Amino acid sequence: MSPRPPLPYEFLPPVPSFELTSADLTEGGTMPDAQVYGAGNTSPQLAWSGAPEGTLSYAVTCYDPDAPTASGWWHWLAVNLPASATGLPAGAGASDGTLPGGAFHVRNDFPGHRYDGAAPPPGPAHRYVFAVHALDVAELDLTPDTPAAVVGFHLTHHALGRALLTVEYARP
Repeated sequence: MSPRPPLPYEFLPPVPSFELTSADLTEGGTMPDAQVYGAGNTSPQLAWSGAPEGTLSYAVTCYDPDAPTASGWWHWLAVNLPASATGLPAGAGASDGTLPGGAFHVRNDFPGHRYDGAAPPPGPAHRYVFAVHALDVAELDLTPDTPAAVVGFHLTHHALGRALLTVEYARP
């Protein structure tokens, strides 16, 4: 078995971290069936605090760096969450109507404009990195069909801070 690739966040310019917790996920734990694509396919509850001063909005993403592609696999991209947001309830990734304020979902790699959970091919466990990005702009100039790589560029360019929570899942 080849070694796991490093997390892509390790190669981005460093930014302060802040706290990210979940009632559904445990750092380093196994993703519950409720968040798996072929089972519940429900986005997890997330809560964050301690974002850097000057945060004007947030974005929430879920990324699988272990997908058998050169670019990983994007499971969730929710952008333009208001600065007043301190979390998302379970299921907030179902549609744009379940997100606060003017936030919306950008197309993931399934493709869908929502959260789509873990769906790795048979084999070793994959990592799923949930990230909350604290941003220096109130709104990113994106559309629901902006490619995930472009979203990532904007998140890196506007990042004031980033909170990560990583879980694993292997197809039984």
